[in-house]
Amino acid sequence: MVRSGRGVLVVAVLALVAAGCASTRDESGTALPAPPTGLEKFYGQTVQWGGCTGFGAPDDRLPPNAECARISVPVDYAAPDGPVAQIAVSRIKATGRRIGSLLVNPGGPGESGLALSSLGNKTPLADRFDRIGFDPRGIGSSTPTIVCQTAQEQDAERAEPQQDNSPEGITDAEADNRRYAGRCLERTGKDFLAHVGTREVVQDLDVMRAALGDAQLTYLGYSYGTRIGSAYAERFPTRVRALVLDGAIDSAQDPVQESLRQAAGFQKVFDAYAADCAQQRDCPLGTDPTQAVPQFRALVNPLWDKPVATTDPRGLDYDDALTGVRQALYSDELWKVLTLALSELRDGRGDTLLSLADLYDGRRDDGTYSNTTDAFNAIRCMDDPRISDRAVTGRQDAEYRKAAPFLDDGRGTGAAPLELCNAWPVPNTSEPHRISVNGLPKTVVVSTTDDPATPYQAGVDLADQLGAALISYRGNRHTVALAGGVPCVDDAVIAYLVDLTEPAAGLTC
Repeated sequence: MVRSGRGVLVVAVLALVAAGCASTRDESGTALPAPPTGLEKFYGQTVQWGGCTGFGAPDDRLPPNAECARISVPVDYAAPDGPVAQIAVSRIKATGRRIGSLLVNPGGPGESGLALSSLGNKTPLADRFDRIGFDPRGIGSSTPTIVCQTAQEQDAERAEPQQDNSPEGITDAEADNRRYAGRCLERTGKDFLAHVGTREVVQDLDVMRAALGDAQLTYLGYSYGTRIGSAYAERFPTRVRALVLDGAIDSAQDPVQESLRQAAGFQKVFDAYAADCAQQRDCPLGTDPTQAVPQFRALVNPLWDKPVATTDPRGLDYDDALTGVRQALYSDELWKVLTLALSELRDGRGDTLLSLADLYDGRRDDGTYSNTTDAFNAIRCMDDPRISDRAVTGRQDAEYRKAAPFLDDGRGTGAAPLELCNAWPVPNTSEPHRISVNGLPKTVVVSTTDDPATPYQAGVDLADQLGAALISYRGNRHTVALAGGVPCVDDAVIAYLVDLTEPAAGLTC
């Protein structure tokens, strides 16, 4: 799903962390790979760990025992003597016999990962690894930061009247996209905006590996983090110790295929939610799951013309209502919250759905935003090819409505605006392709049968491309390892990360 919005000026003149005398072997005695020519000062830098004051937003909840630092990387790897970016990292040190570093990415793209240094508390991971959370380039506390919109502009964008797919509506939507892309260019800068894709993040990850003193990478990536991990495996296969990729993105999919699979995934989870809700007293979608879609549309369609009241003076409009519903469908743990939210909407209030939409969009209680939305847009536009054929866009819109009827407002025309990335001011740096790699050790892919955002088949396909072991989880949620309280999955993942024990063939939890 493409997000849109507007932003603020960022200044990006940064200095290198002083390079020190780094060891040429890791803790196990394994020789560190030689750094690429011209990048020695980055690969050989000494990480200066300290307190976490100034790292992370107030709601990032960095653990009190974490240390923080910045790792320097070139903005453009083809010009290593040019501008420098800083990657914000957090660490909780291993408490026992250390294997090395475990780097964790939460996905997005655009999500901060600093707080993930606490992942795996009270497990063998805490004993054996320095757990490392990080904000990829342009995100969160890393600098420069991708910025396209101010908080006021994002609030205003969310409050704009709904646009239909009439010729006039399409013209207006595409003009909005051009304005947004222009502000991203102005406020982030062309040189940095051109280097925020996964191509560069993978190279940053290898610099981080070396700076942390590891000969090989141990990595756990969720959602978009699986794209980072699989791209790293493709580029640096012999530098992989262990990879766990949960909630897989199949890099062979083009953006149209991915969006339609995701639409079908959300519909499947909506249907499961509706069936569960129907068993409960006073379900806002009624007692017949086969009628849940029309019941849902009867609740949300009026918001197209008139928002409902909220305690927050903004009110709840149509787009925010659907955003809030999608947020709740990411995990069955939120289904009770969704029932409360839809019950409120039935009664003419929108507080809970607005809170869910704010969570999705990164809006904080004080009215400020994380840069998740801007980073999401920028990274996706660097990673995906442009769709400039209006016939393709029109078919995509029609097929999306069929795949997810609960999201269909009934106003389809067979046409649709060209997507935001078509207006992006710098060319994309990646293309869809099947991964083919030699020399990669055994890796692990975790895929959930009813994952709305990264459907199950994408995990099956990625595991096939990587020759990875596949762990299947029967459930309704987006990602599960070490976060879903499922011992069958967690035990297999921990055994693999610590001892490199492969999961049992065909493991299903």
